[in-house]
Amino acid sequence: MSTETDVLVLGGAGVDTIVYVPELPLPFADGYMVPRIETRAGQTGDFVAVGVSALGLRTHHLDMIGDDHHGDLVRTLHRDRGIALTEVPLPGGTKRAVNLVGPDGRRLSLYDDTRSHEADRLPEEKVRALASVSRHAHVSITYPCSFALPVLREAGMTISTDLHNWDGVNPYHEPFAHQADLVFVSTTALADPERTMRQIVERGRARTVVATAGADGAFLLTDGELTHIPPVAPPGPVVDSNGAGDAFASGFLFGWLAGEPPQRCGRYGAIAGAYACTVPGTRMDAISRDELLAREAELAKAPAAQRPGGAEPAGAGA
Repeated sequence: MSTETDVLVLGGAGVDTIVYVPELPLPFADGYMVPRIETRAGQTGDFVAVGVSALGLRTHHLDMIGDDHHGDLVRTLHRDRGIALTEVPLPGGTKRAVNLVGPDGRRLSLYDDTRSHEADRLPEEKVRALASVSRHAHVSITYPCSFALPVLREAGMTISTDLHNWDGVNPYHEPFAHQADLVFVSTTALADPERTMRQIVERGRARTVVATAGADGAFLLTDGELTHIPPVAPPGPVVDSNGAGDAFASGFLFGWLAGEPPQRCGRYGAIAGAYACTVPGTRMDAISRDELLAREAELAKAPAAQRPGGAEPAGAGA
């Protein structure tokens, strides 16, 4: 199949308002003086599109966007980054969120759930046309995207998804978890990450599942073996965790689509995620291909005992 796109990103376009707060959780008070409040384009799909594009992958983003000022911010982001964007009108307006960010970079996100409606859909003909010229699809778990999964499967392309803070039980996430070849999930809400990872493999199509664990690194399940991917030291002070998980997915995808071994893919993800933590959430900077490969080469030269990202067996329930 001839392709003009390496990664077709579905969903996850939107606008965030970033508020830096003195601490999280934020104690009740009538008011706080904060350093700044800024609004910028960039939600999960935008972050992945920017991330894989910065790594040199040909990228196309498809999503529903409102005919409003916030939609203009999304359109401008893609135009300025040279990322192709196919937009479908979103009657409820461009998706919005408010992110509270503490001094240690931790984030609390407040999502406006009034933007999506029951009838929202990505037109099947648009999905099919883009899928026919794309190599891989990364599908956000926003509502309209679940209806596009069968079309992507029919097109014969590989699929990845990020379940974010899934609890392993909520049925909403199951179509995404079970239709993807590569699944990312956060350990944040999982009582038993290993069990959930193995259930994803048993019940779906995935042969590789990655559970990110923030400062503790990540866990990789592939070919039935669970290993630990240790964290990589950030190249600067940690200021904001916004987009770190999306950066990890972008780095992992870069290696995965190149046919690299899973552990190297995990190391790419850890490097990209660590870099993202040094970038204020008010910006949309992503690690470049040259920076990623240079950092990975440095880590590969380190003695095995000191090498972040080396294969380490993970215990049950990791």
